Amino acid sequence: MRNRDTTAAWAYHDATKHSVASVHRSRHGLDFEIMPRPFKVYPQLAPIPLPRDFTTATRPALAAIAHDGVMVGDGPALDQVTLARLLYFTAGVLRRRSYPGGEAFFRAQACTGNLHHIDLYLICGALPELAAGVYHFSPHDFALRQLRAGDVRAAVLHASADEAAIAGTPAILACTSTFWRNAWKYQARTYRHCFWDNGTLLANLFAMATAMELPTRLVLGFVDEELTQVLDLDGEREVTLSLIALGRGAATMPANLRVPRLGLETLPLSSREVTYPDIGVAHDASSLWSAEEVAAWRSPAPAPMRTATPAESVPLAPSLSVPSEPIEQVILRRGSTREFARDPIGFDVLSTVLRSITRGIGADFVAPGAAWNEVYLIVNAVAGLAPGAYAFDRDHDVLERLRAGDCRRQAGHLDLDQALAADAAVNLYWLVDLHRVVAHLGNRGYRAAQLEAAIGGGKAYLAAYALGAGATGLTFFDDEMR
Repeated sequence: MRNRDTTAAWAYHDATKHSVASVHRSRHGLDFEIMPRPFKVYPQLAPIPLPRDFTTATRPALAAIAHDGVMVGDGPALDQVTLARLLYFTAGVLRRRSYPGGEAFFRAQACTGNLHHIDLYLICGALPELAAGVYHFSPHDFALRQLRAGDVRAAVLHASADEAAIAGTPAILACTSTFWRNAWKYQARTYRHCFWDNGTLLANLFAMATAMELPTRLVLGFVDEELTQVLDLDGEREVTLSLIALGRGAATMPANLRVPRLGLETLPLSSREVTYPDIGVAHDASSLWSAEEVAAWRSPAPAPMRTATPAESVPLAPSLSVPSEPIEQVILRRGSTREFARDPIGFDVLSTVLRSITRGIGADFVAPGAAWNEVYLIVNAVAGLAPGAYAFDRDHDVLERLRAGDCRRQAGHLDLDQALAADAAVNLYWLVDLHRVVAHLGNRGYRAAQLEAAIGGGKAYLAAYALGAGATGLTFFDDEMR
């Protein structure tokens, strides 16, 4: 099976690493003549406008962000208002800005280069005010468009090897990526960005769903080609990244596995596209090809690596009083900070962020409360915490000091020689033992590791803004992090 030949994950990872040499020898420039269209548009499909009269949550944003994904009950009815609220604050266009020659769109979630290449599709049975079918969410006019009529959830259930969350859900969201919309700028590294940008989107979605008391579960185990068929994707330029089951208590789904190819027209993204073969090779090698392979693949993460707390550690001290602002308001305020003032933040702020973003997620590739990734920090200016490098022990809620002293210069260098990292009060890094994850999950473990880390990063964005701080996302020189 291709997924178990893990040389593919290592080949892609090594080929797309950043190093001082690779960054400086790159001659890639942005060709604005072929800049991709920012949205996927179905010109022949009629829009179903979504309502905009949202209510806001009563649960404080930080409580929604910190939730571990385990929820009882079936959740609210998935009517148009509920779906609209979830979609708007997960992937909607919050602001627009005109500039000479075009218009910029600012979306609810953070995304590499503001190049929003992640699309959402809704696969549902009959819902209040919405017929059973497959729908594309169109952020540009805040509408759904029906691609396929009829209940085809059974086809998704089959593709997921009868995942229990899919079997009991009235609706499923599928997240896809159109590679070119990101590769125009980032070339072959786009396959990493697929899961980074899907993860920040999911951080919004999980926080919103928690605030709405809507059960969710992230599903990464599925037969890729079968989802390609259900969503009418071409499977080479656009692929499925993840599935999210929304709610519980669905009526029995009809055994409908017939999903003929539709070949629906979409507007061209640009006059021409550039293909980066490494992306397709990585995706093909990490794909699953049968329900039997999915069932064999799906297993939780092994026990966490850390088993003891060293003597030199600092317990977290989260704030006892946190803002009551709802998650919707935090998402509306969130941005990407472009300049840090080198002012310190409180240790209570850092502690609250770390506590909020590491409680776990509900997913089929990791056990409840566990994680593949570990969080490391470079502390530049945190009141009550000595500068230096730290590892976070999530099992004991302590910071383990690895290196003492001022590391601003190293932080700036590690993050591609960007002043933002040197100026920030603290830098968080999600690091994974790639040998361990691909040994357990095969090449698809590369997808899981990137996605899990990005969900944590997206939660950190939201938690920082909920506490009145700023945040931005950066990448780094891979091997120099060691």
